[in-house]
Amino acid sequence: MTKWIVILLLAVAGGFWGYRSIPALRAKTEASGVDARPKEAVVEQRDIRFSVPAAGEIGPAEQVSVKPEINGKIEELPVDIGDSVKKGQLLFKLDDKELQNERASAETEVQRANLQLQQSERNYKRAQELFEESLIAKELYENSKTEFELAKNALERAKRELAIIEERLTKTTVKAPFDCTILTRPVSIGQAVSGSGGFNSGTEVLTIADLNNLVINAHINQADITRLQQDQEVDVQVEAVAGLSVVGKVERIAPQATIRNNIKGFAVRIFLKDADKRIRPGMTANIKIPVAMADNVIAVPLAAVFTERDPETYKTERYVYVKKGEAFERRPVQIGVSDFFYAEVQSGLSPGETVALEPPKEEIERAAALAKQTQGGPGGLSGGNGAARTSEQRGNKNKNPKPATSGEKTPARSNSRT
Repeated sequence: MTKWIVILLLAVAGGFWGYRSIPALRAKTEASGVDARPKEAVVEQRDIRFSVPAAGEIGPAEQVSVKPEINGKIEELPVDIGDSVKKGQLLFKLDDKELQNERASAETEVQRANLQLQQSERNYKRAQELFEESLIAKELYENSKTEFELAKNALERAKRELAIIEERLTKTTVKAPFDCTILTRPVSIGQAVSGSGGFNSGTEVLTIADLNNLVINAHINQADITRLQQDQEVDVQVEAVAGLSVVGKVERIAPQATIRNNIKGFAVRIFLKDADKRIRPGMTANIKIPVAMADNVIAVPLAAVFTERDPETYKTERYVYVKKGEAFERRPVQIGVSDFFYAEVQSGLSPGETVALEPPKEEIERAAALAKQTQGGPGGLSGGNGAARTSEQRGNKNKNPKPATSGEKTPARSNSRT
């Protein structure tokens, strides 16, 4: 019994000690996490690429819905979904027994009309000889001539009907118009289909596409469309294939804007060069529209660039804090191209120098003291004293600047991109 009491007391003591230690451990962890955040960066030379993202859907450059031109029943269907078909290869064939019978009847009609023509021609020639010798009346001669002309017309009509049937027979066989892949096959052998000339525009038997040539149909925001030009190359990444990046070429840009998902933009067609075999129609592609670029330039992280606006001149000044020994000095810089992480420094810094990623401690203390001095005076300064103090504060503005917050860095970031 004593053993269990001792164990219970030890458990209670351990739980109490853990409960008392949790806040201290949590504070220590948070402090270590804050301290682990980098506060300095080294000025380096690097390439900067800034691009605007867009998305589109991949599709084949050539896609055809295959429908028969005449009514019939599927007799042969040698292809299925995913099959690769060469140009001229059979896609499907309709049952042509009825048309074959019609052609045989038409051929017989042609032969009959030909025989009638021959008979009418003999009668006409015989009547012509007799009429020249005044052995028959003119009426009989003209009747034989008319029968001969009617026989010629009947032969021509029979031949045209035969040609129509033979043309319909050629439409019972449908072949591939180009090298393609079967995308869909919604019908089966034995199913009755209607021709494309019918009321419902025909039955779709197959959908084929050329998967060797793929395009991206994208909807580009009107704010970014001016950055695109025809024949311009863009970087494309496919979400479904991890790590795959290909190059696309802008083929077409719609001249008129359309609204999609409540966003006004322009339809753009981008041709994929050397498309990977893993890319398939319907996949989503992420497009990077290049905006600005700079190679091998001096750059610093965006967090190192601070912005301050003069309330009198409304001019924006960008500066950094450069490390000199154990202290930091403020130095104005000129910013060029920037992306979401780095900014090009055109003047004011050299490679290898160290800059601060947040305002130095002494600058924060000076700014706090200045703010306290401004707000802590007697209830409102009046007359010349107030004007003198305001003038003095303006004169010391450059000596005791207010550190820029993260929100104040945004103008620098946006201005460098424009």
